[in-house]
Amino acid sequence: MRIPRRYWRNLDWPLILSVLALTVIGLVVIYSASYTQLVTAGMSPLHYVRSQVVAFSIGLAIAIIIVSIDYRAWKRWTRLIYLGTMALLTAVLVLGQTVFGSQRWVRLGPMNLQPSELAKVALVLALAQVFEDEHNAQNPKSFMGALVLVLLPVVLILQQPDLGTAAIYVGLFFTMWYVGNAKTKHIIIAGGVLVAGTLGAITVSLRGWLSIIKPYQLTRILVFLDPYSDRNGAGWNIIQSMIAIGSGGFLGKGVLNGTQSSLHFLPANHTDFVFSVIAEEFGFLGSVIVLTLFVIVIWRGLRIAAIAKDTYGTLLATGATSVFFFHLVINVGMTLGFMPITGLPLPFITAGGSIMLTSMIAVAIILNVGLRRSKIMF
Repeated sequence: MRIPRRYWRNLDWPLILSVLALTVIGLVVIYSASYTQLVTAGMSPLHYVRSQVVAFSIGLAIAIIIVSIDYRAWKRWTRLIYLGTMALLTAVLVLGQTVFGSQRWVRLGPMNLQPSELAKVALVLALAQVFEDEHNAQNPKSFMGALVLVLLPVVLILQQPDLGTAAIYVGLFFTMWYVGNAKTKHIIIAGGVLVAGTLGAITVSLRGWLSIIKPYQLTRILVFLDPYSDRNGAGWNIIQSMIAIGSGGFLGKGVLNGTQSSLHFLPANHTDFVFSVIAEEFGFLGSVIVLTLFVIVIWRGLRIAAIAKDTYGTLLATGATSVFFFHLVINVGMTLGFMPITGLPLPFITAGGSIMLTSMIAVAIILNVGLRRSKIMF
């Protein structure tokens, strides 16, 4: 579908340039973080970089298609997209590959796909359609319908198990419910119930009455409170991450010179703990630059949501932006020891095709809403 020329003046270049900058930084960090590991294994040091470039290229092609289609036309496909992703989440439990004790990936040709990442987009589309009518946020029947939409993927994802991704879904629900005109008191009550339920689940699991939370997840929560209680076991990752971040100083040690990363003290350094590598090799200054770029992405996303021509567009842009916000807070908080280790990736930076595709689709959704806003902003 051809985009009218008058729309191009609405293209958000700060958002696009920030995404490109984060992607380039990600390629450099992935190369540096995985270099020693790949060379030791006799593989090309560009192995993960090439995979990331391929994922970005595919994501860019999909993003161009998404931007070219008026976002209001997506409503007719929302149910199909949602059901399709739920089918993939179910298939993971049967056909999925198990890596490090988690069954989260399905093999599609030459690549592994993590359906729980793509399902975030499906949930944004589904909730935007429900809460487009502002009365639905306060209508008990509509609220319960929206709750079912989020609980279904959460239950499936917890079976993988993947507590961190499930938390993202809950965050998306509360954010879009709020923007959809929910009453503050209702949000507070629902939040209280969620907190009470979570604490109850932890208590039940600790006492051994029911295995609601997996043993390793309980260990992560307890070690988060005191990582040095098991410094050579469950607390190792957090401790090494904080050492890496602290050792970077102001300007960092330089590319390929991060000792915690290159000497394998820091695990999953090109995936879960990629921000620790940034802090060690590029220092405080590099970390601030990366965080600033993410802040720009979130700011531009919220700005587009605020000036969208309709509630549906506002909800779509808000939901897509929230994906970046929650990933950033949880991933960086995890590496700094402020949050339990959950294995959530950092968009555009972490090596992984699924998170790259999801991130590019989310950016395309935001740009689409911005292109078709009612007012032309100079």
